[in-house]
Amino acid sequence: METMGRHVISELWGCDFEKLNNMEFIERTFVDAALKSGAEIREVAFHKFAPQGVSGVVIISESHLTIHSFPEHGYASIDVYTCGNLDPNIAANYIAESLGAETRETIELPRGMGSVQVKQTNIKAL
Repeated sequence: METMGRHVISELWGCDFEKLNNMEFIERTFVDAALKSGAEIREVAFHKFAPQGVSGVVIISESHLTIHSFPEHGYASIDVYTCGNLDPNIAANYIAESLGAETRETIELPRGMGSVQVKQTNIKAL
């Protein structure tokens, strides 16, 4: 059975504080990431927290891209889930590079295949 989707979960560390705290920058980055992966965007929703941090989602026909940022820690958690033939790593890599992540841990999960098989990638410097 082929996978119904691929789900990339990334832990991004050493990211730029200003980028992680800039809702407009993050929203533009996530929209660009979705488009670079070939996704069709349906909805975009982002929220800026006080005193800092951003959460948001780009809903795509093929699933979603999400973030929650912790600028004070240089950290962002991101998810990129795609169905069909789209590679979620294209978007996840673009996001990590755009946020200036120094270190990244990534897990890719095939979705819809029964038991979960976890594939983890550790990248020390981008």
